[in-house]
Amino acid sequence: MPFITARDGAQIFYKDWGPKDAQPIHFHHGWPLSADDWDAQMLFFLGKGFRVVAHDRRGHGRSEQTPAGNEMDTYASDVEDLVAALDLKNAIHVGHSTGGGEVAHYTARAEPGRVAKAVLLDAVPPVMVKKESNPGGTPIEVFDGFRAALAANRAQFYLDIPTGPFYGFNRPGAKVSQGLIDNWWRQGMMGSALAGYECIKAFSETDFTEDLKSIEQPVLVIHSEDDQIVPYADSGPLSAKLLKNGTLKTYKDLPHGCHGTHPDLINTDILNFIRGEFQPDEQKVEVQILETTVQA
Repeated sequence: MPFITARDGAQIFYKDWGPKDAQPIHFHHGWPLSADDWDAQMLFFLGKGFRVVAHDRRGHGRSEQTPAGNEMDTYASDVEDLVAALDLKNAIHVGHSTGGGEVAHYTARAEPGRVAKAVLLDAVPPVMVKKESNPGGTPIEVFDGFRAALAANRAQFYLDIPTGPFYGFNRPGAKVSQGLIDNWWRQGMMGSALAGYECIKAFSETDFTEDLKSIEQPVLVIHSEDDQIVPYADSGPLSAKLLKNGTLKTYKDLPHGCHGTHPDLINTDILNFIRGEFQPDEQKVEVQILETTVQA
């Protein structure tokens, strides 16, 4: 299997499909999953002629289960090492949930010419946890509950999340996919319990405000008002406003894991953004809100 060696010696697994001279799209997965969470997107964009790349974050999936480094600075440095090893240039970086935080943290630090555009999909920036500077955030007790549930019975916790709020399967009339549930559980259980536990702090308490403010590249922010994992009001619109070239697309009824339940919609959004349909003007522009209602 393909691995790169990060600067601290950690082995990071990655997938790299398609022509090496094609424009790359680099996908960044959410907690506590793996590169496999992007299968529908990677196959779609491979078919469109792109080079598609995805990696397992350290401690997740097939990457090394390191005893340290389960925080955003190291996650971003791992991305830097992978991008350098594969020599990805002019890439589109797409991040879901925690992966969106990773994209923001990396893009703000990326070498010139590495990142062309970015997509934050139901992502955790600017910051999730409630604190003095973020009074509308999620109380720390919620994340303490996540940690307690993971420590007590990780296998059951990793069933409860996809069965319920992650894919919106707890909503009346939802069409439940057992395959999505099982695949979520499989990916989560492949990773380290320690990484899963410590990553809760990384995704909930890291403040990406300054990262977002410093990003020059065009960024598409996709978020659903019915996201039960990362609340819409505290994330999508705020991120888009902080970005210099941010465009917000709002869905009303999609779940947090919308790229799994509605891949055709999300793939089309991303493709149109890459092709320039959502491209902001050269100067800073008003945030564009495109509302679409879809039954989850």
